[in-house]
Amino acid sequence: MSANASGRTSRTNWTRVDAMADEEIDTSEVPPLTDDFFRRATWRKPTPVSVTIRVDPEILAWFRAQGDAGERRLAEALRIYVDAHKGT
Repeated sequence: MSANASGRTSRTNWTRVDAMADEEIDTSEVPPLTDDFFRRATWRKPTPVSVTIRVDPEILAWFRAQGDAGERRLAEALRIYVDAHKGT
């Protein structure tokens, strides 16, 4: 899948944005995060579901070879892939 699947070209100067220091970023429109915000905030972690999927044996073997958390790492790799492709 292409990096720009929407077919529209970004007019943002990403080189300039990447070169900016944190202090240069205009946050004037961002509301402050007050104590009340943090008091009312809740941590929301998705509840994992168990599914059966087919993967190539060598892929499963590689993740299992990474240690006891092979399935968790496979799930994390899928999460990274999904996050990278949201909105495309």
